[in-house]
Amino acid sequence: MHRITVSRNAAVLLILVCGIWWGPSALSAKERPGSTGIPPEKVAAYIYAVIKADRTVYTTEIVNRLQEKGVTTASEHWEQENTLMLPAQFLHHSSKLAAESGSGIRYRLISLWPIYRRNAPASDLERNALESLRKNPDRPVTGIVTSGRKQYFQAIYPDLAISPACIACHNGHRLSSKRDFKLNDVMGGIAITIPLE
Repeated sequence: MHRITVSRNAAVLLILVCGIWWGPSALSAKERPGSTGIPPEKVAAYIYAVIKADRTVYTTEIVNRLQEKGVTTASEHWEQENTLMLPAQFLHHSSKLAAESGSGIRYRLISLWPIYRRNAPASDLERNALESLRKNPDRPVTGIVTSGRKQYFQAIYPDLAISPACIACHNGHRLSSKRDFKLNDVMGGIAITIPLE
């Protein structure tokens, strides 16, 4: 089993993302003699829990609620149309901000039926994970990937159609290759990538 030593940048990101102050000594194995670090499976699970909670709240309590009340809508071209961003765009933009922290942690949406190519699986691990999650969405698929001389732990969690907004966008988008999603279907996955030190 691989373990990771969480760098200071990664520790700061985890503290900010989780919204819990654990203190640097609780997260940094470098500051605890004899410690081997937090298992990457746990780190990925922590990150996924926060991503899922934030995205669910945004989707159900903001997008769905404001659309149902007729206040505003969510659209792909939210900046030009002065609307809310779609839940997928919310995740994409939060991922970009997290990446700017320098922690090396990345997350993104992937799908076997991506609307845009950037969301297609980028490796055999991602493709196999998406196939597996369609049949068994209860367990994430994990593995080690290599890029250059660096190794990364990757965990792919299911991305479910949790609201009518998700279904309407994917079923109605002109670039969508699948147009029959229903509530709670596995639409793809959330791939979380963590550098191994």
